[in-house]
Amino acid sequence: MLNETICQQSYFVQGCEDAESSEIRFRLCQELWDEIKTDTEVLQDELNRTILDSLLDFTRKCSSTRQNSDWTSQMRASEIPTAALMLGVNVPDHDMTFQSLSDMLKQSVSPHVASVQAKECGALKHLMKKVLERLMDTVVVVDDEDEEENVETSPRVHRSMHCSLGILCDWYTARTKKSPTGTPGKKRSSQVRDEQQQPPVVIIFKDLEAFNPRVLQDFILICSQYIDRLPLTFIFGIATSPSTIQHMLPHSVSSLLCIELFQSLSCTQHLATVIDKLILASRIHFKLNGKVMQVLIGVFLYHDFSVRNFIKGLQLALLEHFHSQPLSVLCCKKKQALFNVTQLSKPNLDRIRQLPSFKRYVEKQEAQEQVNLMTDDSHLKEVCQQLIKDLHKYHKNYYPILRCLHTLTSSLPRYPLGKQIRELYLICLAKNVWENEDYQSAMKLVKMLAKGEMVSLLQKCVEILQLSKSKKMKNALVQLEELLAKFKQLDTSIPSPIKNLQKKTDLFQLQKTLLEMNESRRAKRLSPFENLRNEALEFIDNLVKSHLSPPESQPLYEVCYYSSSATVRRHLNATPRTSIQAALSNPYYYLQNDSLKSEDGTVSNTAPDICIAYKLHLECGRLINLYDWLEAYSTVVSAAEGNDQDSENFGKVDEVKHARFIRAVSALEFLGFIKSTKQKTDHVARLTWGGC
Repeated sequence: MLNETICQQSYFVQGCEDAESSEIRFRLCQELWDEIKTDTEVLQDELNRTILDSLLDFTRKCSSTRQNSDWTSQMRASEIPTAALMLGVNVPDHDMTFQSLSDMLKQSVSPHVASVQAKECGALKHLMKKVLERLMDTVVVVDDEDEEENVETSPRVHRSMHCSLGILCDWYTARTKKSPTGTPGKKRSSQVRDEQQQPPVVIIFKDLEAFNPRVLQDFILICSQYIDRLPLTFIFGIATSPSTIQHMLPHSVSSLLCIELFQSLSCTQHLATVIDKLILASRIHFKLNGKVMQVLIGVFLYHDFSVRNFIKGLQLALLEHFHSQPLSVLCCKKKQALFNVTQLSKPNLDRIRQLPSFKRYVEKQEAQEQVNLMTDDSHLKEVCQQLIKDLHKYHKNYYPILRCLHTLTSSLPRYPLGKQIRELYLICLAKNVWENEDYQSAMKLVKMLAKGEMVSLLQKCVEILQLSKSKKMKNALVQLEELLAKFKQLDTSIPSPIKNLQKKTDLFQLQKTLLEMNESRRAKRLSPFENLRNEALEFIDNLVKSHLSPPESQPLYEVCYYSSSATVRRHLNATPRTSIQAALSNPYYYLQNDSLKSEDGTVSNTAPDICIAYKLHLECGRLINLYDWLEAYSTVVSAAEGNDQDSENFGKVDEVKHARFIRAVSALEFLGFIKSTKQKTDHVARLTWGGC
C-alpha cells in the first residue's frame, strides 16, 4: 500500500505551492526509499544465509542418504526427512524467509518445491490439491461440480479421482526417468547420473501451528505410504516451540518423521542489525528523532516483533517527512544538497528563517550578521551551504563515537546505558548524554576494569574508528592507537611493585620496597596503569562531549529529522472504530471534497448515503423505526437533489432512494452500528453510543 502511495507523484503535489519543489522531493524520496529497500533485502539475505545454507545441506544429505545401500540408511529411508525451522513469533517476517528458501531450493537442490499455508488447506483434499498443483504446475479439481465445469475449458486438468499422491508418483517418475542408452562398461557412471536426476520433492508448511492437526496427520500417513516411490522432504515453519510437533502429532505419526531442528536468528538480533546498518548510518540522510524511534521500537516490542513492519514504519515516516516538509529538498547527498540550496525559492528561504534551530543559530550571531541573515537571501544561501556541510560532518562523527561508547558500556554490570545500542541512541537523542547519571555511573565502572579488559575494549574502538573517513575521526584514531600502545608497553616499561618483591632477595632492598608500597597506599598515589586508564577515559569523555550532542543542537536539523511521532502512532496503532466514526461524521476529512465541508458537526446533504444514514441514526434512541428513518433520509436526499420543498414529490420515497437507503443500512449493520431485533420487526437496535 505504501509503495503504491509513494509512486503517486500527485500525493506530493497536492496542496503544495511550488510544483518544481514537490517534483524534487518526490524524486529524492523515491531514490532514498529504493536505497533503503535494497539495503534491507541484502541485509535480510545475509542474516538468513547461515540458516538457509543449513537447510540446503539438510535436503542434499537426505537425498543422498536414500541412495546408500547400508542398513542404517535403509531404515532412515522409511522415514520422511523433516526440518523443523524455528522462526519465532514475528510471523509477518516469515514470508520473506520462506520465499528466499524456496528460491534457493529450486536453484541448487530441486525444482520440485511446494509451499502451503493453513488458510488454504482447511481439509485434506484442499491440502492435496495445493501440493499437486504447485509441484506439477497444473490444475487439479477436487469437487465433482467443479470438474464438470472445468474439464472442457482447461486442457491441463487432472480429474478428482486422480487427486492423490499416486498421480504425483507417476508424474515424478516420468520427469526423472532416463532413456536406457549407454554400454555396460558405463554402468557405474550411468547410475551416478540417475542419482543426480532424482531430486527430492520438498513441501514447506509455512505456519504449522495454524494447520488442522487431523488434516496434517492424515497427510503424513498418506505420504509415508509412498516414501519408497517419492523422495519427500518436509519443512515445518514453527513460530512458538518445537513441542508443537508433539502436541499436534501423536507418536504413531511423528515416528514416521526423521526430524532435525533448525533455529533462525532471533527477531531482536535482526532488529539490532537493521538499526545498526540503516538507522545508524551516515550515508542514509533521512533520520528519525527520539520520539518517533520510541514509537517504532514500541510497536516492535509490544505488538508483533516484526522487523518487516518496523521497516514499513520507517517508510511511512520517510513518506510523511518528504510530503509535509518543503525543506526536505536538502535531505540528500552533500553535493546535491548544496546545489539545491542555491535553487531555493523565496518561500523556502522564509521557511528556513522560521526554523527553531535556525533561530537559535541567529541569536548567537552578532547584530549585523543577524540582520544579514534575516534580510539578505544571497547571504542566507551561503550560510545555509556551510550549515549543511556541518550537518553532514556531524553525522559522520556522531555514529562512530556512539558505537565506541556502546562498546565501552555494553559489557558493564546492570547495563547502565543499555545493553542494545538502540537504548543508548535514544538517550543520546533526548539530551546531552554526559549529563545523564547513568553515564557517570558507567564511567565509574569503566575505571574499575582490569588491564586486559581495558585493552580489549580500546582495541574494538580502534576497529570502529578505522572504518570512518572523517578527518576528526582519523585524528582520534591516531591518539587512541598511541594510548593502546602505552597500555601494551606498560608491563615492560614500569614493573609493578609485586614483581619487584619477587626479584629482590637483599633484606635492605626488601624493606625499602615495602616502605615505598606503604607510603604509596597512605598517599593514595595512582599506579601507572590507573593514570593511563584515567587518561584514556578522559579522552573518550572529550570525544563524547564533542560529537554526541543531540541533533536539536545542530542548525537546520529539521531538514533531515522527522519528528511527528503522533502521525506515526496514529497510522501504526490504528483505532478502527474511531476512524470509521470520523469518516462517517466528517467525510471531508478523507475525501477532501469542498462540497462536503460543514460546520457545527453537521453532515452535508451531498454526503455519501451511509454518512447521511449514520448521522440520522445518531438522533434516535435504542430502537430505530426503519420507516421513519427512511422518510428522514428521503427528505435529506431530496434537498440535495435541489427539489422544490413546496412540491408534492419532495421527500417522496421512490425505488432508487429506497434501494440506496437499504444499501446504507446494510453497510451500517455490517460495520456493527445496528442489528435486527425480535422485539419489533420494523425496528433495528442501535449498538453504539457516544461520538468519536
